[in-house]
Amino acid sequence: MAELGEADEAELQRLVAAEQQKAQFTAQVRGQGPGGRDKRVHHFMELCWDKCVEKPGNRLDSRTENCLSSCVDRFIDTTLAITSRFAQIVQKGGQ
Repeated sequence: MAELGEADEAELQRLVAAEQQKAQFTAQVRGQGPGGRDKRVHHFMELCWDKCVEKPGNRLDSRTENCLSSCVDRFIDTTLAITSRFAQIVQKGGQ
């Protein structure tokens, strides 16, 4: 097996850091969502990660953290709006 050059090692470290951050983000979101196994939550996490994280490193910069936070907030707001609308429909149907 050939030895890795400096550029290859740096790229490998960048990829490992990206996967570690993605795993941490996934674990955090799963811990906050009911059931955590829901495919929609997983899809949401992927969307937010792909939208917000451009250059994974050892830490998330403030812009990336703000983007992830806003993405999560939009998801929660949308979920609440849809739930409220369904509740209104059910309530009208019961009258």
